[in-house]
Amino acid sequence: MKLKQTSVFLENRKGRLWKALSILRDADINIRALSIADTSEFGILRMIVPNPEKAREVLEENNFVVKTNEVIGVEIPDEPGGLDRILEILTKADINVEYLYAFVEKKLDQAIVVLRTEDIDAGADALNEGGVNLLTPEEIYEL
Repeated sequence: MKLKQTSVFLENRKGRLWKALSILRDADINIRALSIADTSEFGILRMIVPNPEKAREVLEENNFVVKTNEVIGVEIPDEPGGLDRILEILTKADINVEYLYAFVEKKLDQAIVVLRTEDIDAGADALNEGGVNLLTPEEIYEL
């Protein structure tokens, strides 16, 4: 199952992250997971939100550059080596992981990992065939 990820390009200057997040707050958009990667010039804020279309709209209205793409959400045991099985499946299927980020959901005693692979469909298929629990958008948003 594929999820929509909202990516926001931020100039690497004081207050830009806060501005983006306050826009989402004012639009009553909750962030389920996020990751920030940066360089000296800019950063990329990657987020999973319950309403990616609304998030994109309000951020673009406030002059942010936003891209929506697909990622895979999987559930893994929250224990040492939990991520190893996922990466082994993808490696054996010759699928490259471009990036990933995770969060822990204590209600489930599981960790949730968000992955971006070069080929999203092939990545999802390989994980599904490997018996990995792929999460639906609704499952992620309702955690």
